[in-house]
Amino acid sequence: MANHDLTLGQSQVVSPMPDIHLGFDHDFDSAHNLGSEPIQGLDSAGCTQDNQGLVNGQSERHEQDLASQIEQLDHAQSLEQNVDKFDADDHVEDHDFSQNCDNKLALLTQAYELNLSDDRQLAIVKDDDDDDLHQKSELSSDQNVELDNLHVSDMIDEQSMQLVCTPPVLQFQADDASPNHQLTVGQQFPDVHSCRRALREAAIALRFEMQTVKSDKVRFTAKCASEGCSWRIHAAKLPGVPTFSIRTIRDPHTCAGITHLGHQQATVQWVANAMEQRLRENPNCKPKEILEEIHQAHGIALTYKQAWRGKERIMAAVRGSFEEGYRLLPQYCDQLKRSNPGSIALVYGNPADGCFQRLFISFQASIHGFLNACRPIIGLDCVPLRSKYLGTLILAAGFDGEGDLYPLAFGVVNEEVDDNWMWFLSELHSLLETNAENMPRLTILSNRHKSIVDGVEINFPTAFHGFCMHYLSETFQNEFNNTVLSNTLWEAASSLTVLEFETKVLEIEDISQEAAAWIRSIPPHLWATAYFEGTRLGQLTSKIVESLNTLIVEASGLPIVQMMECIRRKLMMMFNERRETSMQWTSILVPFAEKQVSKAIELAHSYQVIRGTEAEFEVFCNTGTGRYIVDIRTRCCSCNGWQLCGVPCSHAVAVLLSCRQNVHRFTESCFTVASYRKAYSQTIHPIPDRTVWNMMSDGSEICEGNRAIEVAINPPKSLSPPAKPKKRRAPAADESGGRMKRVVHCSRCNQTGHFRTTCFVPM
Repeated sequence: MANHDLTLGQSQVVSPMPDIHLGFDHDFDSAHNLGSEPIQGLDSAGCTQDNQGLVNGQSERHEQDLASQIEQLDHAQSLEQNVDKFDADDHVEDHDFSQNCDNKLALLTQAYELNLSDDRQLAIVKDDDDDDLHQKSELSSDQNVELDNLHVSDMIDEQSMQLVCTPPVLQFQADDASPNHQLTVGQQFPDVHSCRRALREAAIALRFEMQTVKSDKVRFTAKCASEGCSWRIHAAKLPGVPTFSIRTIRDPHTCAGITHLGHQQATVQWVANAMEQRLRENPNCKPKEILEEIHQAHGIALTYKQAWRGKERIMAAVRGSFEEGYRLLPQYCDQLKRSNPGSIALVYGNPADGCFQRLFISFQASIHGFLNACRPIIGLDCVPLRSKYLGTLILAAGFDGEGDLYPLAFGVVNEEVDDNWMWFLSELHSLLETNAENMPRLTILSNRHKSIVDGVEINFPTAFHGFCMHYLSETFQNEFNNTVLSNTLWEAASSLTVLEFETKVLEIEDISQEAAAWIRSIPPHLWATAYFEGTRLGQLTSKIVESLNTLIVEASGLPIVQMMECIRRKLMMMFNERRETSMQWTSILVPFAEKQVSKAIELAHSYQVIRGTEAEFEVFCNTGTGRYIVDIRTRCCSCNGWQLCGVPCSHAVAVLLSCRQNVHRFTESCFTVASYRKAYSQTIHPIPDRTVWNMMSDGSEICEGNRAIEVAINPPKSLSPPAKPKKRRAPAADESGGRMKRVVHCSRCNQTGHFRTTCFVPM
């Protein structure tokens, strides 16, 4: 006999008008066949993820009774459908079987007509002759699904009779907004700030603007800003706890939302919250990049000022505010001297109002290395700060054996004026005089600004003060805009003899008489190597401008304490890297000097040396370049290369080789690897976190009489950057050349003498 199966399955095809078909074997009377009737679809879910089936036991008998019972437990909660097996004798009449099928159809129809809720359950229980199998399936209530239809079809087979029930289809309603932005009655927030923030986020995500009606510590009410829209929301504080809960939400939006690119809720604080993680990972993110990311993520066009202020708000929370930086300066100086004994850290404020004026910092590691191992040259330069309160950073730096910048002292001043340069050079002189028994005769390179010149003459009267060629060539290029002339100027500055210098100046004169006159107007002893009276050791430029880009370009926009900490960390890493690099050198001289000596040795093999005395020699060059006099006792050569550069020239090398002398011994000590390692032998130590400064600090107070007064440094008075000069000056009345002035006309009042934008005539 045919098997009789009852199967409840799930279909993925949505049928708008489901049908139920019951099919029977051809042995039964056609009068008992049931046609298809449309059954109204269900509103809620009541199906399982896998097809469930009720299968009756196999039997060869051509008749089998089938009974089902479906009970409704709760219209608001669940539906349980039970289909029980109808037991009957082998000789059941046809009309009894037909009646059972009618009962089954009635029960199914009754269940389908129910308006079911989202969280109902469907259970199918199958009883077999040997064992009981229970299968249940539940559909989660938090899914917004809809059961559109249920299709039951009967299929007629000559060998089997089967009742097939096609399952309902799940249809999910797509929401444009993220679930995090959905607002529901009863939704709770930890406090009023979280409530406001969530409502603001929802308004931005759902593209509508919100207007606050009432906002205080116990309630928050807002409505849609669009005129005529009835949407309104009210949240209130729960008693006894800071938690806020949404009490009512009135009607959905009847407006079309906003169509412009701006948004009232896109405040500076919202920008800060949205970009907080991004800025913590990359503090160098520019406001322009913030604008682009906000527009791509939220479709909102902000102003540059909003992005900048949002970034500043986050950075203030991460690194501290600019005002706090000035307040912590006394404690910072105290901690710096504690962590790096022998260092100098001084802060000065205005006695009248306590506003910041000056800061001077120099690390003991830098002082020791400069006085014992670096070239006796100091470069001076300054760079404007990009922080909130502007100001200027002054830098004094030496040069190691490789010619790299060796930072010596830092100064921060509220503005670049003569008094501040005088103060900085005075502090620098005190620093060197205190730490050196015999301070070397220095060579100072700068841009020859009048305030620097006066300060050097007063504080370093024995020093040689010269031009930094970087500034001189830059001024020359701006004046004449000729690359050939600029290159020839550099060649003239690096010429070792007066004859070579004059030759280069004549080349410039052949090209431009005005350029040659400009050069001759500047005394050559201030910039030309051949005329310079001090010891430059081949150093034409201080290179401070180039080095500042890598040293403080990142720090110049930070609060003052953070800026100095950024510089300190860079110096600490630089000292360590150069110290480790020098440990790999196996030569006597640093690579720069070793290369110069190797080149000189190659040239010296072709020279002829004639000995005059034990110290004086005459050298002939086979190349026809002339003859040179070398004195190894005074370490001088008539080419000026030895005494001006500190490394033996090729003529001196030829003499030393003929005397079987070690060439490296006649090189200035600052070019040896031992001196280079000594320059970076000491370490710049880190400073403890500022959270422990109050417990460790004892230098934040000064004494006045018998009273201890706490030092309070306030931010400097904000200074506006200098205005850009006008490109063109308006001609005076007597400079107009007799031309008549154009008469302007106002389109608002029809009078002459002014424009519409400046019209004040009442209308």
